[in-house]
Formats: sequence, C-alpha cells, structure tokens
Amino acid sequence: MGWCELREVQEQAYEAIRGGSDVLVIAPTAGGKSEAALIPVLDTMLKSGTKGVACIYLSPLKALINDQEERIASFCRPIGLSLSKWHGDVPKGDRGWNPDDAPQFLLITPESLEVILHEKRHVAALANVQYVIVDELHAFVESERGVQLRILLDRLDQITKSPVQRIGLSATVGNPDEVLSWFSGGRRSRHLVAIPSPAAEKKFLFVIEPDPDLRINALAGLVSGKKALVFVNSRTMAETILQEATGRIKNLHIHHSSVAPSKKKEAEEAFHSSEGACIICTSTLELGVDIGDLDIVVQVGPPDSVSSFLQRMGRSGRRDQAAFVAWFLSDPGELLSCCAVIECAKEKKTEPLKPLEKPWNVLVQQIFLTVFSASRIGRGVLVRKLLSFFVFSQLLVDDIEYVLGFLVSEGYLSIDGEIVMLGPISEKVFGRSNYRDLYSVIKGGDEYRAITPEGDIIGTLDARFAHRSDPVDFALGGTTWSVVKCDERHNLVVVVPGGNVKNKCRVFRSSGGESALSLVICNTVQRIIARGETVLPLGPSDTETLRQAIGSFPTGIQERGIFIRAERGNAGREVVVYSFFGRQFNRVLALLLKGHLCRVQVRYDDQRVRVTRTGKTGAAERVAEGIRAIPAFSPDEIISYLPLPSPDLWKFATMLPLPLFREMVFADYFHTNDVIWILAHVPVTILPDEAPDAPANVEE
Repeated sequence: MGWCELREVQEQAYEAIRGGSDVLVIAPTAGGKSEAALIPVLDTMLKSGTKGVACIYLSPLKALINDQEERIASFCRPIGLSLSKWHGDVPKGDRGWNPDDAPQFLLITPESLEVILHEKRHVAALANVQYVIVDELHAFVESERGVQLRILLDRLDQITKSPVQRIGLSATVGNPDEVLSWFSGGRRSRHLVAIPSPAAEKKFLFVIEPDPDLRINALAGLVSGKKALVFVNSRTMAETILQEATGRIKNLHIHHSSVAPSKKKEAEEAFHSSEGACIICTSTLELGVDIGDLDIVVQVGPPDSVSSFLQRMGRSGRRDQAAFVAWFLSDPGELLSCCAVIECAKEKKTEPLKPLEKPWNVLVQQIFLTVFSASRIGRGVLVRKLLSFFVFSQLLVDDIEYVLGFLVSEGYLSIDGEIVMLGPISEKVFGRSNYRDLYSVIKGGDEYRAITPEGDIIGTLDARFAHRSDPVDFALGGTTWSVVKCDERHNLVVVVPGGNVKNKCRVFRSSGGESALSLVICNTVQRIIARGETVLPLGPSDTETLRQAIGSFPTGIQERGIFIRAERGNAGREVVVYSFFGRQFNRVLALLLKGHLCRVQVRYDDQRVRVTRTGKTGAAERVAEGIRAIPAFSPDEIISYLPLPSPDLWKFATMLPLPLFREMVFADYFHTNDVIWILAHVPVTILPDEAPDAPANVEE
C-alpha cells in the first residue's frame, strides 16, 4: 500500500487491541482511526483462520458504511478475506449468505444487526465473532440507538464462544474514560488510546452581514472555483440556501437526511472531479464519509456543539494544508458564540457524553422483540434475560413486572399461566409491517417517502405536510414538486415537478425544535463577556463587532454564576436572568419559574430567560428568590410545573405506564436532575436595574 510506517495512534491501538482489552480510539478526523482498528483485527483474523463472521463493523450511517466498504476492501481483498455489507438500502437479494459462505468481515447498522440476531438462518454464522468495531461511537452514546447498541453488544457475547472484544472509534469525546466504561461494561480490561491533534495553523474568516441576499453574494464569491462544504444547522436552512444560491454558484449540490440517496451520492461524487464543487449540507457530512480534499469549510451560523465544529473543521486542512473555516453570520451575537466555539476547541474542551438514565422506551421494544423471537417465553426467563443487559442491570424486577403487567392489561401481551405471548393489539399494530418496526427505536412514522409516478424516490417529507388539505408546491433537493396523491397506508406521497423553485416551503419535520448551543459553548460565552474580550487574534473590524456583542450584556457579569437584572424590553419592564447554561436548561428554568411565580410570562434563548408581568416593585428580587427556591421543590411540584410532551415523540412510549413515562421524560428529555443540581450549586446575583430612560437592550 506504499506505507513506510504507522502513525502513533495505529501503533498504540495495535498494542492495546492485541493485548485483549476493550479499546476506545480517539484521534482527529482523518487521523487514521479506521486503520488503527483494522490492522490488528485483520492480523488476528489471518492467523486464527476462523470460519464465519470474525469481525462486525457497526456504523450509525448507511452512507458511512457505503463509503467505508471500499476502504476496508482494500485491506481485505489482497489478503483473501471476504466482506459484505447489510443495511436498509442494500437490495434484498444482496443481503445474507449461504450457511457455508458467510463473510469474514461484516459492515452493518445496529438495526440490521438486530434483524440478523432474530434470524436463525444467519445468526449461526456469528458464533465465532471475535471483534466488533463501532465507528463514530460518540454519535450513539446519548441516544436510544446507543441503548440498543449496548444491548446488541451484550447479545453478541451471549451467542459467541467467548466475549467479543469491543473497539470504539471517535474523533471527539469530552469524557472518554466514562464513555469507555459504558462501552465495555466492566467485563474485561479497558484501554484508552487518545491522540490529541497536533498543533497546527488554523485560518478563520468571519463574514458578518445581516442582509441574506448580500450574504449569498459573499458566499458565492468565496467558494467560486473551489471545493467547499457549506454546513448549516437544519435541513430547512440547507434548502433555503440552495434556492438562493442556485445560479450564483456553479456545480452546486445539497446533502441532508431527507434527500434521496441517489442525490446524496451525486453530491459526494462531485467532489471527486478536478473542478470546483460546493455542497450545502447538514451533519450528514459531518461524520466520516470521505469526500476527498477540500479547499474550504463554510459554517453558516454557530454550530450547536464544539464536537460538531471539530468534525466539520477536520474536513479541511488535509495534505499539510492549514484548515480554513469561513463563518457566515447575521449579527454580532453570532460572532460572540463562534468565538466561544473556537476558544473551546483551542482549549481542547468538548462536550461530555451522558447515556440515557431511564431508557424505558427501549425496554418496551426489547420486551416485544424477545417475546416475538421466542413466540412463547416464560415470564421469569423473560425478566432474567432483560436484566442481563448492562443498560437494564440497575432496574428492579418490580420495574419490569410493572411494565409487563401494563402491557398485558392493554392487550399488547397475553399470558397463559407463566407463559408470555404477543397479544392481539401487538399483532394489529406491528403485524401489518411483518414486525419490522420492532427492530428499530427510530420513530419513522412521521415521515413519508416522496416518489414520482415513475417510481423514482426524491426524498422524504414531514407527515403533517403530506396530509395538508391544501397541498402547495415545495422545494426538495433544489427542485420544486407538487403532491398529487397521499398514500397513508404505505407512508408515501406521489409527486410531480411543480412551479418556480423560488416558492419556498418548509417540508421537513419540525418536532426537533431550534438548534441549541451546548452548555460548554454557553459557559465560554459567559467567560468572554466577563473578561471583556476573546483570546483569539481578531482583526480590528471583528474586534469592534465583538465589542458590540459583549456590550449588549450588562456590566457586572462574572465568569461563574447566574445574574439577574430588571430591564426595559419590547413589552415594557422585564426581569432578565442571564444563566449561560443553554437553551435546554433555560427551557426548564423558565417553566419552573412560570409555575412557581404564577401569572408571569417567560421567554428564553441560549443565554437568558426573560420574565415579564413580575410586578412593579421588587421584581428582580422576586425572580431571584424563585430561582433559589427551585432546588427544594418536591417531585410533585416539579410534575405540576413541567408539561408532559406527547408520547408520540417516542416510538414505544404510548405503551408505557404514565409514571414510568414521566420518569423517562424528566430524566432524559428535561434533564431535571441536572438543572436542580446546577441551581443548588451556582450563586445567584442581582445586578443594578437598567435606568428607566436607557435605550432598550434586547436581543431576540
């Protein structure tokens, strides 16, 4: 292959993996992580001569599997090792294998592995698995897919002759030791291989322009003739920029999760030509899909996490070139947030990852899967099997019995003495899809496939848009379409080319809410405000813009604490709580204050909570006392103040008893315990009121 030496991460990973430990490899994007895992794994596979699948490569994205297939094949084929991929986009005829012809290396998604583990025809080939490699591990840890992943790893141990050695790969993790402990589960020795990115020059350009049309003109001028990725924080924004930039930027493409696979592949292949190309994209190109060398990465608005920024910046600066990121921003406040992101990256400070505390939704899925796979299973056997999984090991038998009893009472399960079976309601809900919906915790019913009359898939649409009584033209993938038919039974809409592409329409799922800055970023914003400047070497114009952003906050804010001030707002006098803990934290704080103080109105963003109708005198003191009282709230008070979201946001939550659904929501949706802990340990300070005749100081 033309290599004359291994990189440091590959040498260290080789020693750790050959030593038999579960290993987490952390290295920068394009740092050689994949090869760090492949070299010792393939070496062992060659020496052992094991029949059947010896290594499973798990990825969060089908596109990443497609991309890695050829890369891994370049190692496997010359040495006579077979490989195969299996995911939802692989034609059915190409999935699977004959009993004596199983691949030695299997690339697969968690959902497809779940399918295999319930198919006797294929599961036998996994008996000799020695390794499992989980790529982009950080993308799993905090989600329900991460819970399912950990269960799959435990089940592999149960069907193989000896525990499978686990190897995780990630570019950024704020708490690697904790993540490795969660990944390994304490069943064997653990080894962390963490190679920091070497000190290297980074180039940044800030374009701050409130006029959207002028921003697009500046973007077109910057990326013209270059290979550029333009990262945005939502699919709607990606489509909007594509519409506005069409005709101004040559060889322009789009890449996000609602675009058809063929369209995404077209975008990826555009980068392999010698000409300039520009892709407007979301996080779908943030992970390890290889699109070759770039000239520039563009970030529109602040990214929501330092981890995302590092992944995106890592796309440029290869082949001994300095990384170049251009930021396109609409106001000084966005510059302040971006400076905080870069400062965090400079200090190697990234977001810690926290697994779910109450994965009740996944518990229901696993109950259904276990019963479905067995047809009939003893109640005690079922409970013991569920408790054998690491993610459920802290549950009580009574917890599981409570869920089982509820599912029986609702008709989802049936019992015959001590034997548990699927009930008539389960057969009605899941039987129509041949129980395929059980294999994934991803809720998919809210999106419809959009196809042409000829059967070409153009992408996916939000179900609420598909069900509109007055269908309108919409833009997807740079083309305008009209809905001519909605098929609710098969979750699809038939579309034909529509009118003018400039007719903008929001066509994507809106339940995800606005992009929210991480707590790590918001804390750093507070530190920049407290010191009055950034440590970054900004030019004079950007320094002045940042000064304006800092000046929009009151004086007296320190590096730690919550600060409160009575101010003039658009709706009159208001109390502003400067928390700097992020939008998610502020949402809970706002709801608790609204419930506790009564009659007040609240608004919130990433940095603050605005409280109005607090009374004419002592308003700031009243809000401060309300905040200080929150840590002493009883569970019943918190329940009464926080509205429960719809259980339809989760795939199996409608099948949970209300008390357990509430536990799950408070722990993993509102993160109530984290909010209470912060409020109990952070000082609250009241700043002098803004003068009544001062100009309004409002940043919406």
